[in-house]
Amino acid sequence: MQSGPPIIFDRRIYRAHRRRAAGEAFLAISVAEQLGERLAAVNRHFSAGLDLGSRQESFALLQGAATSWVRAAPVAQADIVADDDLLPFADGSFDLVTSVLGLHAVNDLPGALIQIRRVLKSDGLFLGAMFAGETLTELRQAFTAAESDLSDGVSPRIAPFGDVRDLGGLLQRAGFTLPVADIERTTIRYRNLDTLFADLRALGETNMLAERSKHFLTRGVFAGMRAAYEQRFRDPEGRFRATFDVAYLTGWSAHESQQKPLRPGSAKVSLAAALGTKEIPSGEKPG
Repeated sequence: MQSGPPIIFDRRIYRAHRRRAAGEAFLAISVAEQLGERLAAVNRHFSAGLDLGSRQESFALLQGAATSWVRAAPVAQADIVADDDLLPFADGSFDLVTSVLGLHAVNDLPGALIQIRRVLKSDGLFLGAMFAGETLTELRQAFTAAESDLSDGVSPRIAPFGDVRDLGGLLQRAGFTLPVADIERTTIRYRNLDTLFADLRALGETNMLAERSKHFLTRGVFAGMRAAYEQRFRDPEGRFRATFDVAYLTGWSAHESQQKPLRPGSAKVSLAAALGTKEIPSGEKPG
């Protein structure tokens, strides 16, 4: 009997894809720039940073936020080769942890968030971005349509992506204070599908699902996918749209200086008094 979280991603394949990635798709740069703006808004310089799985150009955009860094990733280009849910660092080692487009491919995301919170110093900050929501929904639908018509069944080809409301709950469960999870949608319009596939290869984000078909994709299914994509998701200008939802996660390690919610019943002024209205006891009707 299997124990622990379900194995959704083949991490061996994911590591191979990341090693072979030929470049860095502009989407990763755009997300890193957005994360950098959010980091700058904190208006604080950090002493010891840990970056988890960010690609080189993305990390370069965040590097100025901390005096020193350790980079951990599932590929050998990092300082330390490690998975995000098994971080080999002592408790309270860093006051900043960042991650750009890596956490969506972790099998144990709750465990990874707990590990991140564990390695943060008191009043340390976690800031991450990951694919979520309806990312690549067009490609998913096109493959499903093609395989439904041409094959005995549908093989999983596009990863499942988390809902932003669930991600906010996971931050709370991991013990972060002041947790925030929000999502931003980018719709990219490609001149042709080959450019979309090139971007996914550059990110190392082609199929790494554990339950993926071990057979090569047939020409018939691939042609059918192209036809379904063109029929459903090609705009009047002849471009193909692709949706990317990016969830931005923010959480702090607890510190006594942080704002805390009031205990129930501890307010000194009632809501009715603040609004200048009459408070009516429960069960009574207004006169």
